[in-house]
Amino acid sequence: MSSSSAAPGRDDRAGRPGRPPMRDALIAAAFRLFLERGYEETTVDDIVALAGVGRRSFFRYFPSKEDVVFPDHERCLADMTAFLEASTDEDDPVRRVCDAARLVLRMYAEKPEFSVQRYRLTKRVPVLRAYELSVVWRYQRALAGYLREPFAGRRDAGLRADVIAAAVVAAHNNALRAWLRSDGKGDAEAAVDHALRHVQAAFGAMPAPPAGELPEDVVVVVARRETPLWRVVQELETTLGRG
Repeated sequence: MSSSSAAPGRDDRAGRPGRPPMRDALIAAAFRLFLERGYEETTVDDIVALAGVGRRSFFRYFPSKEDVVFPDHERCLADMTAFLEASTDEDDPVRRVCDAARLVLRMYAEKPEFSVQRYRLTKRVPVLRAYELSVVWRYQRALAGYLREPFAGRRDAGLRADVIAAAVVAAHNNALRAWLRSDGKGDAEAAVDHALRHVQAAFGAMPAPPAGELPEDVVVVVARRETPLWRVVQELETTLGRG
């Protein structure tokens, strides 16, 4: 649940004035050929010939032909991991993983035309759909791995982490794909925000009871003033047998 940015290497600086950076040139050549000839019919040799470089230059940037279709997921996954690792005890874990998912959305929204082209291509090519699923799974695994720590010690902590991570990915991808199907029109961030609010409503702080409805009993939780709200909610759930 893409843009193409990279620090210029030797090949980038050696190009003619006004020539796009090597990595971007390879991506542009690949997509031009994929759209004209088809993905399966295009070879790495075809791509490097159009880009005007050698095979070694291609594999310096992309381990395989599939990777040129998804050029920035490795960077985005690294950014997401760093974002999650920078969390503090004050952060609500569910809100944090929702914010992490927004990093993926921004990557797509940076270059809407490219993202829409890739979406259309991926729909037609089974091997790319399989590759995309493997990428999505890596994002989901990163989110679940982060959630296991704040939920540690609670009943079904691993299950809870996996379920919430899967919900975040499903909500994000539902909104993202709707935006891609619309050819990148509309406010992608607003759509993803709307979808992720469902996740926070389901797994975040417990909602207040309806007005006029009295609880059957009263539970008192004692906590320090500086205790994060999500920790207080955890204590409540544990006390009530829901943790």
